[in-house]
Amino acid sequence: MQKIGIIVLLVLFGTACVKDKPQAPIKTIANINSQHKIFVVNEGNYGWGNASVSLFDEESGVVVDDYYKQQNANAAIGDVCQSMVKFQNHYYLVVNNSNKIIELNAGDFKKTAVVTGLQSPRYMLPVSNSKAYVSDLYSNSIQVVDLNTKSVSKSIACSGWTEQMATLYGNVFVTNIKSDYCYVIDAYTDLISDSVLVGEGANSLVFDKYDKLWMMVGGNTSNGSIAKLLKINPANFQIESSFVFGASDSPGSLTINKTKDTLYFLNKGVFQMPIVSTQLPASPLIQQGSKLFYGLGVNPYNHHIYVSDAIDYVQKSKIEIYSVQGQMIKSFNAGIISGQFLFD
Repeated sequence: MQKIGIIVLLVLFGTACVKDKPQAPIKTIANINSQHKIFVVNEGNYGWGNASVSLFDEESGVVVDDYYKQQNANAAIGDVCQSMVKFQNHYYLVVNNSNKIIELNAGDFKKTAVVTGLQSPRYMLPVSNSKAYVSDLYSNSIQVVDLNTKSVSKSIACSGWTEQMATLYGNVFVTNIKSDYCYVIDAYTDLISDSVLVGEGANSLVFDKYDKLWMMVGGNTSNGSIAKLLKINPANFQIESSFVFGASDSPGSLTINKTKDTLYFLNKGVFQMPIVSTQLPASPLIQQGSKLFYGLGVNPYNHHIYVSDAIDYVQKSKIEIYSVQGQMIKSFNAGIISGQFLFD
């Protein structure tokens, strides 16, 4: 989904009339009791440098506001924290408009290194103990990052706006917002080995319990390109099933539960779909109503569904937690434009 341009416009028009809610007192990590951490990645407003990461303890309900600043001497993350990933003993924050990736110690969330030399990074995928791929909005390439030297070692030419990635059998599947193709990269040679014709707007992907690749293709309403949910065989790159959305639909944020048998996605509501389904769900599990659903995640430890309401892209987002049956459990406020959840 092409969020950046929309966010910029809404921020420009919204700041004159909407005030942010008062800041809640910052709570400390000492209040966190449960063994599992839930991070909320807050993009912040484009050009404002107010990206943040919130830490939530589902057990006690404690929210640590702007956890990165708390653990790093009040330092700012930068401009638009697009995504976050954990690998080995580190977290990595991909900061889009600041053109960098911040490496953090997983124990205390303190910065240990910064990867620069990136143009407009979106997502990071570790493909070996010493190497990661980074997708990019503008560079027409996948950047290869050496995790030992914390630097870009090479680029893989890949035309278009590359987005989420996933790997299996040594192949890396790359979604692309501006191309009709999903590219397949050989993780050993760092070369594009194949491609799959999927349609315009591919934005998110997951593997199910049978190692089938599910890909959300958002389409493009401006040129009539229709959105689709595809099931792909990663062994031969053949599309096994195609579920077509309506002409006005623009689905995204595809995710899957821990048992990898149920898909979830956003499409002006939260939809739930078993992988054995033969058709798209007729109605959402969770109605959006007047809210603005933006980020989606499923807690692997209890199957709770997390969805962010970006409200107006200026106020702090509201995070809502639902049961697997779609019943509201609780809610809390995170940072501005909450786009991703990381369950650790």
